[in-house]
Amino acid sequence: MARTVAIMLLAMSLIPFGDTAGKILVASGVSPFFVGWSRFALGALMVLPFLAGSLDLQLYRNPKIWLRGALIAGGVACILSALRTEPLANVFGAFFVGPILSYFLSGLLLGERLSASRTVLLLIGFLGVLLVVKPGFGMTPGLAFAVAAGVFYGLFLVASRWVAGVASSPVLLLSQLVIAALLLAPLGLATIPELSAPVAGLVIWSAGGSMLGNLLLVVAFQRAEAGQLAPFVYFQLIAATALGWLFFGDLPDGLALLGLGLLISAGFGSLVLRRA
Repeated sequence: MARTVAIMLLAMSLIPFGDTAGKILVASGVSPFFVGWSRFALGALMVLPFLAGSLDLQLYRNPKIWLRGALIAGGVACILSALRTEPLANVFGAFFVGPILSYFLSGLLLGERLSASRTVLLLIGFLGVLLVVKPGFGMTPGLAFAVAAGVFYGLFLVASRWVAGVASSPVLLLSQLVIAALLLAPLGLATIPELSAPVAGLVIWSAGGSMLGNLLLVVAFQRAEAGQLAPFVYFQLIAATALGWLFFGDLPDGLALLGLGLLISAGFGSLVLRRA
């Protein structure tokens, strides 16, 4: 189990690491749509050699698969728009409205059981999101994009549970990359920046970090139950805070730090409850 947790923590570090390159690109004026499209397109090409034997073209005739791909495409476009102006840690804090939303929607739409203790912890986590976002007294357009990204991601998680029996996790990973790349292609190809070695390097960094993080996430969930690993998703907040300070000198303000602390505490609190 220790090795699986290590894989999970590495995955949760690589995803914000990829977004670090995305932030550098969009902050320098590169379109979020180009960054999002190139991330999915290159990610699909990178992961294809590992999954070439698992291709199922019939899968792409399923409307549910296209809905799932559209949701992740919208989420990434929004989070990259948010990163243009907002610190990495704040964006990830606001983004974590997604898992909270998916928990309640899964109970409402998919009939999954909602426990009282976990509901309380998620409501504490939602308070943490509010402290990061500061709705009505400090919320910025960038944070609004981050919340929108979280909503898209929450719906994506619900859709992922909806299609869980349609194909294996690696095949679903490839499908979301391919479909999101196709959907973002018109806007992404229309906003190609002037290509240079630094831009190309950052594009590869962004796509590679995101793809490898998501691939390791699939590996981790193949080794252990989702319930055991779900709380470790919150390690992204720690990684995002560290990367934001390391690359941009950004540290969240007092309220945002309190909010991030509540989110992390709620996430790992659910782990304690599962073991109790």
